[in-house]
Amino acid sequence: MTETTLSVQERELIPILTTIAGRDWEGFKEVEKQFITKYGIEEWQEFFAYRLKPALDKESDKWLLVQWCNTGIVSIVDVE
Repeated sequence: MTETTLSVQERELIPILTTIAGRDWEGFKEVEKQFITKYGIEEWQEFFAYRLKPALDKESDKWLLVQWCNTGIVSIVDVE
């Protein structure tokens, strides 16, 4: 992980988690864009993969996946 990814403060993480918890896709895209503007796309990818996604509960992780993939997917089936 880069130094920048490690140095992102909690106050920047909270709005991201708030939009996910509120199932606010438009809000999520806005805070994502703000993060990318401030740190760059590579830092966002690393931050998301190593700090944000592992912190999500199963339902939030699934919600985010569905939002990203919702065009072209007819339904999601839970397989356990």
